[in-house]
Amino acid sequence: MEQSGNGYLWALDRAADLLVSSRHPIAMTGAGVSVESGIPPFRGPGGLWTRHGEPPMDGYQRFLADPQGYWEERLRAPSEIVQALAQARPNAGHYAMVELEQIGILHHLITQNIDNLHRAAGQRKLAEIHGNALLLRCIGCRQRFPREAIAITPDNLPPRCPSCAGIIKVDTVHFGEPIPPDVLEVCFRETRQSDCMLVAGTSALVYPAASFPQMLKEGGGALIEVNLYDTPLTPLADCSLRGAFGDILPTLVEQVRTKLTA
Repeated sequence: MEQSGNGYLWALDRAADLLVSSRHPIAMTGAGVSVESGIPPFRGPGGLWTRHGEPPMDGYQRFLADPQGYWEERLRAPSEIVQALAQARPNAGHYAMVELEQIGILHHLITQNIDNLHRAAGQRKLAEIHGNALLLRCIGCRQRFPREAIAITPDNLPPRCPSCAGIIKVDTVHFGEPIPPDVLEVCFRETRQSDCMLVAGTSALVYPAASFPQMLKEGGGALIEVNLYDTPLTPLADCSLRGAFGDILPTLVEQVRTKLTA
């Protein structure tokens, strides 16, 4: 339920104050942000896994056991999520996050989303903890490539890394697959340094991402929540803004700009 009246204005002013007065604000986003760009969530009503069933919990182990079969299946029929990603575009909230970075407020963004929309909007200081569906990654040297940089045809499966000849998979993190250590290191580093976190569009149930707001609060930092509904984070939040990400973030940026020029 969206806020209205004095409660919303107080929360908006409080959130802007926290961002402007903090030394190292960061942000974390989840699936609710992507839904506003037309990408269905994985869980919950209407979610991909609700309709089609959850993927196997040992997906990464299956990939390792038969990487050729994995790629053959991907080439046969693009999934619904791949089709949705191809059509999705950043929404106003994505561009507002970029603006917070450009004006020197936001120091880093951690996203659980795989949709590339933060990158497409222009976010530069970005950690994609669950990977990026539009990138490929070598499981040997962990180098990442744009999809168009690697030829993937039925006669060269599985594709191999041009640098180390390691097997290449999509960059998205499968069940049973460790979070790439280079990304995880950035997430923990930024969380430890942060004294304010803006969390948007996530219920913060999936670990390790769910641990970052908790770490921040344990370290004495301030937590700002942006979501349509109450979540497990709500009791921890210093202020909660109820409403759509694409509506709230541009308004919050305007409030931040006003305080910077006051």
